[in-house]
Amino acid sequence: MTYDFFRGRRLRRTASIRDLFRENTITANDLMMLYFVAENDDPEFKAPIKSMPGQYQLSLNQLEKTVGEAVKNGLKSLMLFGIPAEKDPVGSQAYAKDGIVQQAVKRLKDKWPDLVVTTDVCLCEYTSHGHCGLIKDGFVDNDSTLELLAQTAISHVEAGADMVAPSDMMDGRVQAIRQGLDQNGFINTPIMSYAVKYASAYYGPFRDAAEGAPKFGDRKTYQMDIANSREGLREATADMIEGADILMVKPAGPYLDMVRSLRDSFDLPIAAYQVSGEYSIIKAAGLNGWIDEQAVAMESLIGIKRAGADLIMSYFTEDVLKLLG
Repeated sequence: MTYDFFRGRRLRRTASIRDLFRENTITANDLMMLYFVAENDDPEFKAPIKSMPGQYQLSLNQLEKTVGEAVKNGLKSLMLFGIPAEKDPVGSQAYAKDGIVQQAVKRLKDKWPDLVVTTDVCLCEYTSHGHCGLIKDGFVDNDSTLELLAQTAISHVEAGADMVAPSDMMDGRVQAIRQGLDQNGFINTPIMSYAVKYASAYYGPFRDAAEGAPKFGDRKTYQMDIANSREGLREATADMIEGADILMVKPAGPYLDMVRSLRDSFDLPIAAYQVSGEYSIIKAAGLNGWIDEQAVAMESLIGIKRAGADLIMSYFTEDVLKLLG
């Protein structure tokens, strides 16, 4: 007997058969939720983020309530972004012992010791000018920023953070943070580096949420050119050498080629950040009835995992956990 063509449909005939041979699935272990915690005297403060439907700026009290519901649904890990009541040119609330993120970390770890709490390490949410580093002669100064980033990371870990994630894109920041952590006895704290972070237009809604848009210029002198890929491999290599434990690509969807390149080039875990713009585009289309939001969100996450991501930061995490439950 001869077979004249391939019958791939045999393994697609029923849902049960398709499930048996599915190559990639999304589980709670694949997902990290992102939260914006605001320094606010009102314990019930929960402000909707207009450009990110379903997402909020949260007081410490509301953060605890929100995270509590997510934990019941299977949340394993999260990342915190802070919104201080006061900002200044040097972003002092980023590394203040009683800063809003430091308070949030302590509260969450006291409540859920096994929950993996990661913190974003950057100055942009805390500086009055909105840039990720110190300003010198009208320019973001790389080297003077490194010490403050290290101080920020140390303060987060002293508060109980399980992992730190530097997003600033200053050259040498992974080394500075690694040395700072090690010198303070935190040799076992991993660094998840925003290794391949593009100067993307997809960040717009996040800047509304974190109130961190630059007051002048842009971030193209330190975030990567959107047209470059080899540059991303150089950045990732540098971060690995400097001590990064996980390499991240941001944004995720428009840069799946970079997720795959890093997966093929490095043995370290690879993370991908499905950013605010990716989320908001799907949300907006879903709210208008133009797409099946749930199906498209899941397809987008599967695509990121299929490209090689071991961990996905996504604002859809809470919704997906409810589906998985």
